[in-house]
Amino acid sequence: MKLIINDIHKFYGEKESRTEVLKGIDCEVEDGEICVLLGPSGSGKSTLLNIIGGLESADSGCIDIGEFCTDNMSEKELSNYRRNNLGFVFQFYNLIPNLTIKENIEVCAYLSDEPLDIDELLETLGLTEHKDKFPNQLSGGQQQRCAIGRALVKNPQILLCDEPTGALDYTTSKDILQLIEKINQKYHNTIIIVTHNQAISMMADRILKLRDGKIISNKINESKVAANELEW
Repeated sequence: MKLIINDIHKFYGEKESRTEVLKGIDCEVEDGEICVLLGPSGSGKSTLLNIIGGLESADSGCIDIGEFCTDNMSEKELSNYRRNNLGFVFQFYNLIPNLTIKENIEVCAYLSDEPLDIDELLETLGLTEHKDKFPNQLSGGQQQRCAIGRALVKNPQILLCDEPTGALDYTTSKDILQLIEKINQKYHNTIIIVTHNQAISMMADRILKLRDGKIISNKINESKVAANELEW
């Protein structure tokens, strides 16, 4: 399902302190693409991701995904939009500490009419042998795998990843990027990754570079690099 971003403007503050943080973002992301939003801190990439995800509202413009358009949606409609179309992966895992790894994933399965098979997903995530452990018994990378599984089990059209490797070391970061690549190939989700790490963009189908609230480059990556070959 194509993602269409229509002339998004976003302001923070009021009166003389009012600042425009997104200045007319227009672009499209094709179904099944890995798209990286690349830019320095303050460029607007996380704000854009939050607007795509319905976590923040735009001051003007809208997000179109299939029959959903975020313009003038009610809170209930936004909730349905998030539940039916989107999965979220953040820098910090936000797992429920008193639930097992499998139970953490199962929580989100109940939000979908067509969830993925949990045992198969655990195998894909490399977590089968850890499924009955609690989050504090796992490494950071394993916890992030669980967080990805929780987002993915709903079988979302689009997986939104905000600095998914930001809290991880180099080796574990590459493991998570390989997992994201594997998920894209297996389940054909559209995946949007926010990062300031230019090396990560080399694994993407589309690279959107942001600076000061504007897209300065929208490039199809003709020379993709496999996640296990990335270096930084």
